[in-house]
Amino acid sequence: MRLRHIEVFNAVMLTGSVSAAARMINVTQPAVSRTLQHAEIQLGFPLFQRIGGRLRPTEEAQTLYPHIERLFAQLDEVQRLSASLKAGRGKGELRVLTVLALSYEVFPRAMRLFREKHPTVRVQHEALHSPQIISSLVLQEADVGYVFSAVSHPALVQEQLAERHVVCVVPKGLLPARQVKAGTITLAQLSRLPVIALDGQDPLGLLLAHTVRDSGAGLKEVMTVQTYHVALALAHHGVGVAMVESCTAASADPTKVDGLKLEPAVPTTVRVLRPTARPHSLTTRAFTRCMQQALQDLSAG
Repeated sequence: MRLRHIEVFNAVMLTGSVSAAARMINVTQPAVSRTLQHAEIQLGFPLFQRIGGRLRPTEEAQTLYPHIERLFAQLDEVQRLSASLKAGRGKGELRVLTVLALSYEVFPRAMRLFREKHPTVRVQHEALHSPQIISSLVLQEADVGYVFSAVSHPALVQEQLAERHVVCVVPKGLLPARQVKAGTITLAQLSRLPVIALDGQDPLGLLLAHTVRDSGAGLKEVMTVQTYHVALALAHHGVGVAMVESCTAASADPTKVDGLKLEPAVPTTVRVLRPTARPHSLTTRAFTRCMQQALQDLSAG
């Protein structure tokens, strides 16, 4: 199939009729019909059957379509990358991506430090999930990203910034004062409390699930959430214990919850990602140093 055949086939699959497909891709109805005929002649089998005034895809067309969808998704990525390359990046601009957990305490601290030394640089920030950050960096839609999970991608360079640890955020009154004062809690002790679990697709959620399984401790998971700050908010309202990384735990309200280190310690690593095709600019290096300093200050605090 030629690219024009594929474009028309996709339009008909999406709209269900020749007239609607013609409007979608801005051509005439006869042009759509002729292109479909040419495609079917080239392929050697029909793509559609006309039933009740509408076109119904044949079994062969339905088999082809998932591959066509993937092709159009790749074409969209090419267009996004082309637009990004055409727009370029101004020397006085920096686009920074962080996971949600780093956007509440760490990024604002880093931004304050960065502004003190680089007041004329305009920073664009967006908080995204790790897969979205990876996709944007690969397409060169951003300069730098900060995540918790390790990444293996030929278009990206990664470096370790800091190592953090998991903290259990416990609603006030669930633990005796002496244990709160000790500042630690084991998985065995945690198994007696209601726990807010992290989604298994999250890197930290997966790590915690493996740790709990290997320990043999069974936790009483009252619910599962996708983001660390939702878990923290639920702990604030007494729903259960939130197991989060220490950057999120820094936002906890000490009047409502107690923060205890989990034993044995479960480490989480903050990493910086950048596109290999983009020069490692002085501005990007400077912002990364500010992120690193913010992480250190948070640990000291």
